[in-house]
Amino acid sequence: MESNLFNSNNVKNLLLEFAGILALAIAIFLLVQTFAIKAIVDGSSMEPNLSHGQKILVNKVAYLFSEPDRGDIIVFDPPVSSQNDYIKRVIGLPGEVVEIKDGIVYIHQTDGNIIPLDESAYISDKPTYTFTSEVIPQDHYFVLGDNRNNSGDSHFGWFVARSSIAGKAWFSYSPLSDFGLVPNYSFE
Repeated sequence: MESNLFNSNNVKNLLLEFAGILALAIAIFLLVQTFAIKAIVDGSSMEPNLSHGQKILVNKVAYLFSEPDRGDIIVFDPPVSSQNDYIKRVIGLPGEVVEIKDGIVYIHQTDGNIIPLDESAYISDKPTYTFTSEVIPQDHYFVLGDNRNNSGDSHFGWFVARSSIAGKAWFSYSPLSDFGLVPNYSFE
């Protein structure tokens, strides 16, 4: 007498189910390899939102059909000699001037408007320095670390070229306590 567990229909169904799961896993792996890169946060410049050693996926295609927005966390080639990519938040857009005084970031827009940024959602300590940028060149961005007083960023006088941007920080996968979407922020 043939066992119900090992009859040919059950084995066939089990193999088909396994093949489907394997195909789905391969498809997900290939999608991630094609459209994302892995990055590891190096240092404390993005605290409290991203921590040293945290592993994230970076969306490589996020800016194929659009430009970086204020509040996006981007990964880019460093402006100075470094082994690791930089991870910072976009603050200033091309044509604008960024001013930092009394702990507040002001954006001098191309139309003459000056807007103070409400950054309370993603920084814990306001900047203690004063700074005014040059006009941000076309195809360049002004970036700051969320840990404003401990970050090598655009307030040291450099901008990020559009061509240097690897992508938009998208998903944190390690450690598991930080599993989930990366905290990009929209100023709209």
